[in-house]
Amino acid sequence: MTTTDTKPRPRLPEWLRIKLPTSDTFSHTRSLLAELKLHTVCESAKCPNHWECWSKGTATFMIAGDRCTRACGFCAVSTAKPLALETDEPMRVAEATRRMKLKHVVITAVARDDLKDGGAEHFRLTIEAVRQLNPGIVIEVLVPDFNESDAAIENVLNANPHIFNHNLETVRRLTPSVRHRATYDRSLAVLAKVKAKRGDAIHTKSGIMLGLGEQEEEIYTAMQDLRAANCDILTLGQYLQPTLKHLPVIEFVSPDRFAAYKVRAEAMGFVHVASGPMVRSSYHADEFSVR
Repeated sequence: MTTTDTKPRPRLPEWLRIKLPTSDTFSHTRSLLAELKLHTVCESAKCPNHWECWSKGTATFMIAGDRCTRACGFCAVSTAKPLALETDEPMRVAEATRRMKLKHVVITAVARDDLKDGGAEHFRLTIEAVRQLNPGIVIEVLVPDFNESDAAIENVLNANPHIFNHNLETVRRLTPSVRHRATYDRSLAVLAKVKAKRGDAIHTKSGIMLGLGEQEEEIYTAMQDLRAANCDILTLGQYLQPTLKHLPVIEFVSPDRFAAYKVRAEAMGFVHVASGPMVRSSYHADEFSVR
């Protein structure tokens, strides 16, 4: 769902101004990804942190193409009829991971509702290829909801990722306008099923964007709902409007409020909380140790 409001975007507060890095590593990362013909959520979703992450030699790989079958109101990834899966993509991701010498890799994907399993088998193959070429690496997946398919969820879990991330994205009231083909309860159910199937053998993770018009009590309720689903890790970040066709920013949340939300979330029992204006699902993901 998109907005027809084309008013200029509000001026960014100082705490959201990004200083572009000058490191050579940025161009090396960009060249490597281009050579291996890989997509990243950094570029496709217009992530504001991609300059920093690429300059540090990290990236979040986006598999199964760059065309999504859903059209969420916040997301800059293209919505279009997807192309066929590329059978050599898992090995290309594994090779990029090896060349970048990653110790923690994040693998995400577009929603592939056109596929019977939602792309779960492609996730499994990619995880296995990455592990084979990079023994000892921590593997985190950021998955779509697979329409809550038990078989699809089990297929991904069979590859034994260390962290299973699926984002709630927003509070219950705003879900229909923010991601109208997903549901709040389905996302919670996916996370709960993963914990029910694997327990302490896996960490579950979810993220919420702030600044879309949610109320403070709604944020706390969403946190509580995630804990009720036994979600271990939480990310809270500022929503930024990627283009004028996307949902507008209602509020810029101050760093102090993000800090207060972190304290509240930790008190609820999350084992790790990343909360700040620039935080995204996989931003500094390697700061959490699964060991």
